[in-house]
Amino acid sequence: MRAWAKALPWAFVALLILTWQMAISHQPAAILPTPWAVVLGIQELAVKGLLLKYVVASLFRVTWGYVLAAVLAIPFGLFLGWHRRGQVALNPLLQILRPISALAWIPLAILWFGVGDLASIFLIFLASFLPITVTAMNAVGSISSNHLNVGRNFGLSETQLVLKVLFPAVMPQLVVSLRIALGIAWLVVVAAEMIAATSGLGFLIVDARNAGNRYDLVVAGMVLIGLIGLLLDIMMRKLEHLSFLRWAHREE
Repeated sequence: MRAWAKALPWAFVALLILTWQMAISHQPAAILPTPWAVVLGIQELAVKGLLLKYVVASLFRVTWGYVLAAVLAIPFGLFLGWHRRGQVALNPLLQILRPISALAWIPLAILWFGVGDLASIFLIFLASFLPITVTAMNAVGSISSNHLNVGRNFGLSETQLVLKVLFPAVMPQLVVSLRIALGIAWLVVVAAEMIAATSGLGFLIVDARNAGNRYDLVVAGMVLIGLIGLLLDIMMRKLEHLSFLRWAHREE
């Protein structure tokens, strides 16, 4: 049963590829490249050295924007959650900014940073910062008062309470938030590269479309985006299964 469960996703992918090939073979006009044409397109990118260049460019922007957002958003969100007055003061502003799509900032990003890495990193930072901040803030509010009271009864200082009770309790929620934020960051970088960059997988899709309707490369870019996104998600899901991140669930 376990082997069948592992094979099922691959069987479904194979079925999709077969359906894709059959649909194209029955179309009088080619509205999509064949799966093999897409494979050849990826091979062409690799031979020209563009595959590694574009993948690295996209991952570079995501890494800087996402890591910077996480490093700043986690302590900021925990601070707001721990200090009620700060949360009351800033939460309305956060809730106003949070629904604004990061893509709406593209014109300002280009105006401030030009077309290049900084504009994309800024957009990824915005897309990741607010969700992580709000989750961290709410995670503090969800901590059982029993845990905090026990810590205080044992004479823990404020700093010790934060390090030994607060952080372990909020980590499961933070990891889920980081996973979601990484998916958003990967989505945003592709969209940003279509407008505000001259490299990356998003730029590849637009450039292939404009440089002679190379739809094989367009779909190749889409496939690469999906595969890398899947790998990033798998990496984040591995973190959720680490034993020290399950502290908050042991009381159940």
